[in-house]
Amino acid sequence: MMAFHITRAAAAALAALFSVATPSAARADTANYEFRLVQTDVKQGDGAVVAVRLVDKRSGKAIPDAVIFATRIDMAPDGMPTMTAPVEALPATEPGVYRFRTNLTMAGGWQLSLGAKIQGETGTLENKLVLKAVP
Repeated sequence: MMAFHITRAAAAALAALFSVATPSAARADTANYEFRLVQTDVKQGDGAVVAVRLVDKRSGKAIPDAVIFATRIDMAPDGMPTMTAPVEALPATEPGVYRFRTNLTMAGGWQLSLGAKIQGETGTLENKLVLKAVP
């Protein structure tokens, strides 16, 4: 009977140890990833294409197959955050590069805000990228 209680106590202790240790080991950190503009200057006008690369900051490798669920482009860098434009996702031309079509109605600073889920990672990646619309 005494051996049974010791075995149960040991099993409970191991379960408690794993319940504390496992989540931190399994939890991924989206801080290791970022979007980077492929080009910082984009031609002003309707049909402007903005391309971004999702990279793992530790290795510099491009990350394909992210699910981008939030996009917004506005002129916040020039003090006009309410001046927005529609953003449409385009098909990828290379792994890890995500392209968007928009209407950059004015020359100047624009901010592209992205929210994404990365395959195999927990949490949400959010980045704000500043680009320049040029005539």
